[in-house]
Amino acid sequence: MTTTGGPTGARIRAVRTERGFSLSALAAAAGVGKATLSELEAGRRNPTLDTLYALAGPLGVPLAALVEEGIDEVADEALTSVRLHVSTEAHRTTEVYLVRVRPGATRRSPAHARGATEQLVVLAGAGELEAEGRTVVLSPGVHHAWAADLDHAYRCTSTDELVAVDVIVTPIEPGP
Repeated sequence: MTTTGGPTGARIRAVRTERGFSLSALAAAAGVGKATLSELEAGRRNPTLDTLYALAGPLGVPLAALVEEGIDEVADEALTSVRLHVSTEAHRTTEVYLVRVRPGATRRSPAHARGATEQLVVLAGAGELEAEGRTVVLSPGVHHAWAADLDHAYRCTSTDELVAVDVIVTPIEPGP
């Protein structure tokens, strides 16, 4: 992952506090160890993309709310995602990413915040999307939209990267 622990950890702590979660409650809701969350918030550990998504869901915020300003690329062993645009309006945040899934790789994504939707437009490569209990075959020109507040996965089935534009719309809910 290309993010650094300090500023991102501070953002996680600020959103957690704003949303009224204790450290223990957020760790349990996200399926993250309490010690891990504490180390992230203190800046002693760098978060993985999986951890950020796991935290964003229960907090009811988009990934962009947790990633420090100036970090526009996140990556793991399966995927590289470059943030192209973020806009926040009164009731929603829209994030636009260029996503590259490596050949043979699968990227499983935990549920995003309640009410989040996602749209994928495939630019190159081939693959599959598992969402809403079904598998969608992906190839250049395919567009698919789904409820992203459920677990979903992207898989590259071609010898070249699966490249797509990914648009995530997350409703902004008031804190508890």
